[in-house]
Amino acid sequence: MFHVEISAGFHRARVFNLSRGDLTEKVVQPWLDDRTIEAGEREWRPHDSNLKILEGPRMENADLAFGQGWSNAERASENVTREVLETAPAASVPDAFVIETESPEALLAEVVGFRGRPILWEEARQKIDGRDPDVAAVILVLKKPEP
Repeated sequence: MFHVEISAGFHRARVFNLSRGDLTEKVVQPWLDDRTIEAGEREWRPHDSNLKILEGPRMENADLAFGQGWSNAERASENVTREVLETAPAASVPDAFVIETESPEALLAEVVGFRGRPILWEEARQKIDGRDPDVAAVILVLKKPEP
C-alpha cells in the first residue's frame, strides 16, 4: 500500500492505503504533468508543493486513530518518492485531436482565445516529428465539407 503526503507551508494533506494504480492515476501522473491534485479538500499545484510517498503495510482504523496515521505510516513504511517518480510510466495522452466545424476560425477563437498563435506548417511538423517535449497535443481543425 502507498501513503501520500502533499504539503505547502503549514498546510498538508495525507492519503492512506492507495493501490499502485490509484497512486499513479491520482497523484503521480498529475504531479509529473504539473496538473492540480485534489487532496484534503484543497487543490495542490506541484510547483508550489512538496510530495512524499511511502510504501508499507495497510493502515487500519486503529493505526489512523487520534491523528497518529502519518507517524505510524512513517514508522512502518519506506520513503519511495524518488523511485516512484523516476519509474512512472509515460503519460498516455493522445498525440492529436481532430475537430470538424463549419467555421475553423470561430472555433479556434472560442477554444484558445488570444493565447493561440498561427505557425507555419513546417515549424509545426518539426515540433511534432522531433517530439518537442513542450508539445502536449496537436489540435487539427478541419472545415466540414459542404453537402
